[in-house]
Amino acid sequence: MRRSRLIVAVLLSLSLVAGANAQSSASAATSEYLIKAGFIYNFAQLVQWPPAAFSQADSPIVIGILGTDPFGTSIDRVVENKKLDGRNVVVKRLRWNRDLKDLTQCNILFVSLSEREHISDLVNMVKWLPILTIGETPGFAARGGIINLTLEDNKVRFEVNIGAAKQANLNISSRLLALAKIVPQGADGKKSE
Repeated sequence: MRRSRLIVAVLLSLSLVAGANAQSSASAATSEYLIKAGFIYNFAQLVQWPPAAFSQADSPIVIGILGTDPFGTSIDRVVENKKLDGRNVVVKRLRWNRDLKDLTQCNILFVSLSEREHISDLVNMVKWLPILTIGETPGFAARGGIINLTLEDNKVRFEVNIGAAKQANLNISSRLLALAKIVPQGADGKKSE
């Protein structure tokens, strides 16, 4: 309970820092992706995967970055020497292909803007797998992604598609959901009106 409150406080702080840091255009992109990296790490603490998502009790939590990597070394620094529930956190860079093998090795899959043309295919490929999909493309959550990171008033915010999380058999903490904009998903993967 105390840990969850701390995580929620960190998420709020990161959001506020994003507003302050995003003011400087020279470092805006770097700050934005450092904050997004922090969000991704904190999301991992507030999501429960089914036991079958890990082959062994000490299997790492794998964060896959699909497409052009906007983080540089930021995400590696954020997760360096960190453990979640006794598991190491590992970052892998991936390229788009229709082979599920690389994707199924991920517990978290960040889909960069460079992959916007493949979102529908990607969502259809992984929607029944216990993979927390996170994107930054407008409409990502409405199209079946689980979490979409957005910028509003120079602050990083996030949207969550609860239906997509349930399809992936992931349990998202109510504390995380309380901070999110909930996005419905229609049967065709488009936002319901």
